[in-house]
Amino acid sequence: MKTINIVNGPQNVSQIIQGCMRMPALSKEDAAKVIRTSYECGINFFDHATVYGGGEAEVRFSEAFPLTGLSREDIYIQSKCGIHPERSEFDWTKEDILASVDGILERLKVDYLDTLLLHRPDLLFDPEEVAEAFDTLEQAGKVKWFGVSNLVPMQLELLKKYVKQPLIINQVQLSLEQSQLIDQALYMNNKTTEYSINRDGNVLDYCRLNDITIQAWSPLQIGMFGGSFIGNADYPELNKALEEVAEREGVSKAAVAIAWILRHPAKMQAIIGSMNPEHITDACDAAKVTLSHQDWYRLYLASGKFLP
Repeated sequence: MKTINIVNGPQNVSQIIQGCMRMPALSKEDAAKVIRTSYECGINFFDHATVYGGGEAEVRFSEAFPLTGLSREDIYIQSKCGIHPERSEFDWTKEDILASVDGILERLKVDYLDTLLLHRPDLLFDPEEVAEAFDTLEQAGKVKWFGVSNLVPMQLELLKKYVKQPLIINQVQLSLEQSQLIDQALYMNNKTTEYSINRDGNVLDYCRLNDITIQAWSPLQIGMFGGSFIGNADYPELNKALEEVAEREGVSKAAVAIAWILRHPAKMQAIIGSMNPEHITDACDAAKVTLSHQDWYRLYLASGKFLP
């Protein structure tokens, strides 16, 4: 497994992260198999959120973890807070952040989180309140490092004005099909295509300039909930290109699609969400593949993009 050192954060973390959103559907024995398989494939980073199963993903993880034979120090645990579907709002108030972390720790049965991310922007967030919450959590030893998800550069700048801790992670969507994170730079000032629309304020370049690691969620996904593009008849050219590279490298098409993300010089992490041990093993083969410059562009263009 390829590892990276996150600037101002944890070192030697796996470039592939195991997402735990779907874990509530598993028994504790099957969940333990997922955790153990991931670890044996080289994954040492596990991603949670309070919204995943309403906290049940964290509960199942805590039930399963003792069955794996691993210790807390063997892995990095990340969770996210701020989304409250039960009341249809996002909440970054100090009170909610502190209460959420206490709930996370209780459900996971751990004393601390390696990283806490604020999960999507609260449109009413007060950066001074966030800063107070982070200070409290750090001083109590409940959270080691902090980050965000789905934030644009100016929101990050606003937070950084008040928050003393480095913001080390921004978790955003990226895949061959959902590549808007990188598209605009290629098509800038081109009125003939919507790819020229700047949808995120150049967040990728901003994060690279400011030593913020991008974590790519849904690396095989069509849109947010459109299923996978792997084997999808609506993407024949992409699947043909993926298949040819996969056969050459001796890996799965999913591994090639994830390797496409890992090939980017920004040194991103990719989050996989499968609860199938075989699929996890296949996806982790991405770490064995280093795509050439030509390979990368070939796959990008096969996804439906074009050179202006």
